[in-house]
Amino acid sequence: MPTKAKATNGQLIRGFEPYKETKGEEYMSEAMRAHFTSILNKWKLELMQEVDRTVHHMQDEAANFPDPADRASQEEEFSLELRARDRERKLIKKIDETLQLIEDEEYGWCDSCGVEIGIRRLEARPTATLCIDCKTLAEIKEKQVGS
Repeated sequence: MPTKAKATNGQLIRGFEPYKETKGEEYMSEAMRAHFTSILNKWKLELMQEVDRTVHHMQDEAANFPDPADRASQEEEFSLELRARDRERKLIKKIDETLQLIEDEEYGWCDSCGVEIGIRRLEARPTATLCIDCKTLAEIKEKQVGS
């Protein structure tokens, strides 16, 4: 897993050290929960900082252009930024829900079949609620219904 933050597909990848399990450690031990709490809190902070940057950018760049094409370009840029921030707002809500699952000690198990989701999958997608098998099956079903 990368240790530098970089943007891919509009989503920030948080830099962290992959969790190293100790021999005989129970799945979702207190140390594992602390690891994922840290990842999620860093991610949430990055998203909230991005929201602040957008607000400042929009305030600084807001201008009343006399040229309609310039005005339309600026409005389109702002619209795209606001849509991205709306997706991030929904992600922050999902992060908060995931943090609550960790607090309730219900984090890390598949909502569908109840098996362990797996540490590496959760590091790749900390808000995952399905194991890889159930997620794959759900995507196959979604494709069939969507066709």
